Amino acid sequence: MAVTSRFDFDGRLELSLGEVTGALGDSVTVLPIVVALGTLTPVSIAHVFLFFGLFQIVWGVRYGLPLSVEPMKALAGLAIAGALTYGELVAAGLLAGTVLLVVGATGTLGYVERYVGQPVIRGVQLAVALLLVEAGLDLSMGRPSMAVAGGAIAVVIAAVGYWRFAGLAVLGVGTLWTLVVAPLPALSLPTLTVFPTGDPAFTVGAVEGTLAQLAMTVGNAAVATSLLLGDFFDADVSADRLCRSMGTMTLAAVPLGGFPMCHGSGGLAGKYAFGARTGGANVVLGVLYLGAALVAGLWLGFPLAMLGALLFVVAAQLGRVAADTDHPVLVGAIGVLAVVTNVGVAFLGGLAYWLVTQRA
Repeated sequence: MAVTSRFDFDGRLELSLGEVTGALGDSVTVLPIVVALGTLTPVSIAHVFLFFGLFQIVWGVRYGLPLSVEPMKALAGLAIAGALTYGELVAAGLLAGTVLLVVGATGTLGYVERYVGQPVIRGVQLAVALLLVEAGLDLSMGRPSMAVAGGAIAVVIAAVGYWRFAGLAVLGVGTLWTLVVAPLPALSLPTLTVFPTGDPAFTVGAVEGTLAQLAMTVGNAAVATSLLLGDFFDADVSADRLCRSMGTMTLAAVPLGGFPMCHGSGGLAGKYAFGARTGGANVVLGVLYLGAALVAGLWLGFPLAMLGALLFVVAAQLGRVAADTDHPVLVGAIGVLAVVTNVGVAFLGGLAYWLVTQRA
C-alpha cells in the first residue's frame, strides 16, 4: 500500500507490546507539565487530559503514526511562572491556533521559518526554562527538605542514564505522597462549557506569549516533526499539514477548557525510542489520558515543594535542548533579557538582532 494512502485514510494501528511501551515516550514530559499547570494555575487537569486523550486517538487513527500530542510548552511555562494570567493564556491559545491554521492552509510556513532563526527559537526555550527555575525556587522555599528530596530523586535517575524519566519519577513520588495524606478522589467526568474558567483576555501579554510559542512551534513542532516522520517512517507529512492539525485541535479544545496543543518532535522521538511504530501507541495513550481525566482531582493536593523540584527538572529538559546551538551568546542573551523584562521583548529583540546580522 502506498505511504500517502495509509495516512489519508484509516492508517496503521497495531496494539503490540512496542505500541504500549512506546506510548510512555510521549508522557514523560507531558505529565509533569500538566500537573504543574493544574496545581499552580486555574487550568483544569481533567479538561487537559480529556482533550489530550481525544486527540491522541484522533491523530493516531488519522495519520496511522505515533504522532505526539503535547502542551504548547512556551505558553505552559509562562503560565506556570505567572507571566501569563489565565485569560491571557486562553487568548494566546486562540491566537496561536488561528495563526497555525491559517499558515497551514496557505502553505506559508516556509516563508515564516526563513525569518525565525534556530538561535532565536533556542533563546525562547532557554527563557522559559529560566522562568521555570525562578518559579521552582519560590515553591521550594516553603519546604526545602522536600524539594531537596525531589531533586535528589531526579539526579539519581539521571545519573543512571534515564534522564528522560527524571520528571516522571519526581511526579510519581509526589503522587504517592498525595495519596498518603489525602483520600482518592471520586470518579468525575469534566463538564464541557464555553470558557469554563474565564474569558480570554487579548492583551499585550497574550500577544507576546503567542509570539514566543509560535517561535518554538515553527521549528520544534512543525518542521522538526515533519523531518522525523520522514526519517523514522519514510512518511511524507508536510509541516503545513501538521500546522493545520495543531491549529484545529487547539481551537477545538481551548474554548471548552482544554490547553493549547502541538505535535512535539521530542514526544515523537520518545515514542519511537520506546517501540511505537503505528498509531496504536496513540490509542493506548489516549485511553490512559481519558482514564486520568476521571481521577484528575488526585493531583490538586500535590505538595508544592515537590512541585518546585519538578519544575527544575522540566526546566533542565528545556535548557538541555536550548544548549544545542552554534550561537550560545545570542541564546543566552535572549534568555537573560526575558528574565529581566519579559519573553515577548526578548523574542522581538533576539529576532531583530538575528535579521540584522544575517543581512549584514
